[in-house]
Parts: sequence; structure tokens; C-alpha cells
Amino acid sequence: MTDRRFRFGLVTGQPGPASHWAGLARRAEDLGFDTLLVPDAAGVQASVPALATVAASSSRLRIGTFVLAVPMHSPGRIAWETATLDQLSEGRFELGLGAGRGDAGGTAELLGVPFGSAGERVRQVGEAIQAVRKLFADGTFTPVQQPAPPIMVAGSGTRLLRLAAEEADIVAVHTSREEELRERLPVLREAAGARFDELELSVNVFAIGDGPLPEWMRQFGIDPAAARDNTNPAVLTGDTATVVDTLRRRRDEFGVSYVTINAHALEAAIPVIEALAGT
Repeated sequence: MTDRRFRFGLVTGQPGPASHWAGLARRAEDLGFDTLLVPDAAGVQASVPALATVAASSSRLRIGTFVLAVPMHSPGRIAWETATLDQLSEGRFELGLGAGRGDAGGTAELLGVPFGSAGERVRQVGEAIQAVRKLFADGTFTPVQQPAPPIMVAGSGTRLLRLAAEEADIVAVHTSREEELRERLPVLREAAGARFDELELSVNVFAIGDGPLPEWMRQFGIDPAAARDNTNPAVLTGDTATVVDTLRRRRDEFGVSYVTINAHALEAAIPVIEALAGT
């Protein structure tokens, strides 16, 4: 996996009119981002219409969900909307799936859907992947990318990461320490077996540089006081050269080549992408 080129994704849930999404799509494309990704959570705009606007406003930029909380969506609707977004984007869609955050019970209640245990939600992710691929294979829905758009599964727990390694094309690993990232690799390698080298590994970055971290990052398991010296994969510290070296080292050591970046860190990410995009 270490010979993969870097890819960079911009993650944003900032609400706005269609003109906001169109402008952001064009800027992300001009800056060299490979993907624009939209979360699936209460409090942000729905990802599907936002991504449709992005697709219509760009020509190269890939789009994706980051990530659909599977318990909130039926497999049939996931397949339907995946095929639609892939058609609208002319084959630029990537389907991101997850088991939903543990505190998402209120959202599930709002939507009128059950929210099971962690184990039940992981099982739902696996069932959704199988159902989506079956609906594509039998022609019920027809995406542009055949046999299916790439599937990303994001998570931190062992059960979900094993499922991701077995079934997904992209595995987004959430950890709070670099050492945890190192510990996840044998789990992924064992679960993936012969297809391990085909997996694209990803981490999500919330902040870049040495400035103060906002307190809202705590809800994502990031302790601002502890995220120093590049010990937390979600926070890249130091000057641009240090950040570039850190990402290169993690690609060499862990195989992490797909870096998704929260819009909070957009400006700080620009020189990093200029140095690494396509390399």
C-alpha cells in the first residue's frame, strides 16, 4: 500500500445555499483536493442534495458521504441514492458508511428508526454493503462505476474495522493515538487476507499547525491538551515541512495515503496539499 499516491479530501458540513456549495466545490477542485465529503448527522444539511450541488459545480472533484450512519437509512435507499449520485457526478461518487456514533440515539428517535447496540449496528453495516452490491448486480439500480462505486467504512472498534477490511475498498481508521493506529494494522491485515494490499487506508484530520484547538473537538474524542507532537493522527502539528514529513512517514509506516481534512483546517492544508498532491 505504500506505493499509493496521496489523496486529499475536504470534509464539510457547513450549511448554506446552493451557491455556497458550488463555490466550495470549485475552490476545493482548484486547490487540488481529490474529494469533497459531507457528514451525515443532525444539525447539518442532508448530504445527498448537498453532494448533488457539488457534482453539478465541478468536473474532476470526487464526492462522498462521510459517513452515512447506516442505522438511519434502509439498504434500498442507500443503493438508490448511491446510484443517483454516481449518475449525477458521471462516476465520481464514493459511498462512505459507518455504524453511527454512540450518542446518535436522539437522531434515530427523531427519524423514527431503531438504534441498536454497537454490535447490532456493526451487523447492519455489513448487511447494507451486501444489499447495496446485490441491488447493483441484479440491475435494480445502475451506477456509472461498475460493479459499484468505491465503498469506505469508517470506525475505531475492532469489529467494525474487521468488517471494513473484509468488505470495503477504503478503510478510515479513527484513533486518538498513533500507537493505536499501529495496533490496528495487524487486525486489518488478518481480516483482509489476500486483498490487504488493495485497501486504501485513511485518517481524518481536524487541525493542522500549532494554533489552539477549539473545544468542540472534544466531542470527537480529541483532547486539545494531549494532541501535541503529532501523537494524535487527527491533529497535525508543526510547520508545513513537519506536517509533510509526518504524512510521508505514516504512509511509509502504516500505508495511510488518503487524508481527509476538516474544513476548519482548510487554509492550513493548502501548502501541504501543494507539496504532496499526486505524489
